[in-house]
Amino acid sequence: MPQLVNTMLDAAIETITGSPDRPIVHSDRGAHYRWPGWLSRVQRAQLIRSMSRKGCSPGNSACEGFFGRLKNEMFYNRTWINTTLFDFMQQLHSYIQWYNEHRIKLSLGGFGPAEYRRNLGTAA
Repeated sequence: MPQLVNTMLDAAIETITGSPDRPIVHSDRGAHYRWPGWLSRVQRAQLIRSMSRKGCSPGNSACEGFFGRLKNEMFYNRTWINTTLFDFMQQLHSYIQWYNEHRIKLSLGGFGPAEYRRNLGTAA
C-alpha cells in the first residue's frame, strides 16, 4: 500500500512542478500518510498538509460519497472485460469532467461543482 500512495503523490507532484500553486493534501489518519517517507515527499514539494481530527472525518465522508456515486454512475453499469487501462483512464477522466462541469447537485443549489465555485468567486 505505501508504494501505491507514494507513486500517486509523486505523480501529483509532477503535475504542479514549475507552478506557484501549492494544493492542500488532505488525508485520513492512515499509517501511510504518517510514514516519514511520505511526509518528506510532501515537505520537499512544499505542499500544505491537512489531516482530519481523530474520529471526525467530514472531508473523508465527502470523498467517500463522491467515489460511491462514481462507482454507481460510471463503473458498475458497464462491462470492463476488454477495456485497456488507457481506455479506462479516458472514461474516468470524461466522467470526472462531466461531474464537475455538468452534473447538477441539489446540495449546491442545482449547480454543478465548477459553476458553484465560480458563483462563489473561488474558481477561475
